[in-house]
Amino acid sequence: MDTTRILDGKALAKKIQGELRSQIQTQVETGKRPPGLAVLRVGDDPASAVYVRNKERSCQRVGIASFGRHFPAETSAEEIAAEIDRLNADDRVDGILLQLPLPSHLDAVPLLLKIDPDKDADGLHPVNMGRLMRGEPGLRSCTPAGVMALLKEYDIDPKGKNAVIVGRSILVGKPMALMLLEANATVTVAHSKTQHLPEVVRNADIVVAAVGRPQMITGDMVKSGAIVADVGINRITDGEGNSKLVGDVEFETAKENASFITPVPGGVGPMTVAMLLKNTVEAYLKKMG
Repeated sequence: MDTTRILDGKALAKKIQGELRSQIQTQVETGKRPPGLAVLRVGDDPASAVYVRNKERSCQRVGIASFGRHFPAETSAEEIAAEIDRLNADDRVDGILLQLPLPSHLDAVPLLLKIDPDKDADGLHPVNMGRLMRGEPGLRSCTPAGVMALLKEYDIDPKGKNAVIVGRSILVGKPMALMLLEANATVTVAHSKTQHLPEVVRNADIVVAAVGRPQMITGDMVKSGAIVADVGINRITDGEGNSKLVGDVEFETAKENASFITPVPGGVGPMTVAMLLKNTVEAYLKKMG
């Protein structure tokens, strides 16, 4: 389509950060402490290091205090659990995030369950998932919440639209389906076992690609006028050995048909971090009454 519009996550994330900064300033000017976020990183996964650095820089920009810790790869589950207990009890900390993936000897599930649901900055605790399921207020999973915020910013109402989510992870696919249902869309969750996937996707007014496979959704799978949100972040190398980031959607061909599309990078990625900060500030404001 000649008039395809970019859903600019970078610009919206900046706007949200500005709003959070002034909310925090207002609180601090009345003599209150700033909000606090603790990001726990275990081991030396290079991508995790970059993500954590971005999160800490964003915290700094809006005025959130960082209480993060970096543990060596061989740290035991008991040590990390003890640190989570300590942070749960620390009144200066409003949000706790355990950066995934963890080294292979650690099971993330029991550690994530230890996080106080009211400090669950990632919105992944079963209590918060249950609140989402029931349509009750609670901290929301950051990436799907970021997609919803982008739709809202561009006045895209999912009501009555056919939404197809490709991917069924607990991080994105499942909470995304619940959020779109809550917004009165008709939702289909497709995945690697879905038969006739191209046809299923072609029926969608809204496509959310969250499958972790580079450029899997091609332009011929996108119907004219569809809205495309690309959650994937994949690093690929071309014939000359140059590496670049691409999404799960083949951007150049998909934008020929889409009315709105998110780029990679600069689409959903910055929104995930913005929602993490928003969750932390929401938890803080709730605590401050």
